[in-house]
Amino acid sequence: MLKGKKIVVGVTGSIAAYKTPFLIRMLVKEGCEVKVIMTPASKNFVTPLTLATLSRHAVIIEPFHTDSGEWSNHVELGIWADAMIFAPVTANTLGKMVSGIADNFVITAYLSAKCPVFIAPAMDLDMFNHPSTRKNIDILKSYGNFIIEPQTGELASGLSGPGRMEEPDKILAIFKTFFGRQNQLSGKKVLITAGPTVERIDPVRYISNFSSGLMGVALANEARSRGADVTLVTGPSHPLTVAGGIREIKVESAEQMYKACMKEFPQSEYIIMAAAVADYTPVKTALNKIKKSKDKLSVDLHSTTDILKKMGQSKQAGQILVGFALETENEVANAEKKLRSKNLDYIVLNSLRNKGAGFGTPTNKISILNADGVVHRGNIKPKEEVAKDIWDMISKK
Repeated sequence: MLKGKKIVVGVTGSIAAYKTPFLIRMLVKEGCEVKVIMTPASKNFVTPLTLATLSRHAVIIEPFHTDSGEWSNHVELGIWADAMIFAPVTANTLGKMVSGIADNFVITAYLSAKCPVFIAPAMDLDMFNHPSTRKNIDILKSYGNFIIEPQTGELASGLSGPGRMEEPDKILAIFKTFFGRQNQLSGKKVLITAGPTVERIDPVRYISNFSSGLMGVALANEARSRGADVTLVTGPSHPLTVAGGIREIKVESAEQMYKACMKEFPQSEYIIMAAAVADYTPVKTALNKIKKSKDKLSVDLHSTTDILKKMGQSKQAGQILVGFALETENEVANAEKKLRSKNLDYIVLNSLRNKGAGFGTPTNKISILNADGVVHRGNIKPKEEVAKDIWDMISKK
């Protein structure tokens, strides 16, 4: 599974660096080619000679070698790697990763990465729990990095709490799971929708909803990480971090989303409709701004095309069609009705009654239903983790 993988291991100045040699040895034993990069501070905790011996490659610490005039090319390293793992990562390095402060070779290599990046923080519990650290971790997640959460236990300070770097064998297991998934959807064509649609009333006003697009983008990024050929159709939303290699089609209205989706639908094998498409649109869009001239204003609306239903009606053997249902009452019953009426294989249900779920939040809580009923009930977790749960479920079919 890991044989032949090219792995860059980055080490920063934490006492937890004593674990890194064990991780490197395990990776080499699995058949990986490992190159190690270090911050100058990390040499206080583990020697470059130890890591060079275990990795079988010279360790890079400084970008320039003053004695020879040679330059260590961080860009080439970023292209070479199949994955980068930074372990341990201090609070200082987390902040530099977020802000792009490229004052050492480890950060320049991180900023040049064209591969999945894994980050294993390690620090004392108060540093780990500080709002700035928690915010930095959330930002790094939003950039598409994989955070290997530290464990709770005895720390170098003598205190006990969260902040212990994950054990090397657990990190190795995470790598195996990741690369095992990486080929799960290899060559499969995936169509995903995300965000709201905007239905114009006049040049300055519109009907829309609170969808952020986060869930759909998380699903697209996860599909891409598993090797899929992904097309993402997005309605207007705040800037989102879309993984490299994803083909993005930006639309505005429900009608535009319908046309874009139906063009891609016939050749797609997995279709996940996570967008919050408007059910109604104005019959007429005023050419000029409607002036306030009376106490009441009526806007005539007509229903938009039901994209999901159209897909369900023309679905072919071998296509997996997944819908979303955001409900406020009778959640399961309404979701089951939608699943059957639209000929879906699965429907992902979330409720606005669950705090931290639904529109505009970085987290979600879902249930997944098929024709037999509820097949998965999740807990509140980041949408990136929810996306993994959804793909784990539907890719089994």
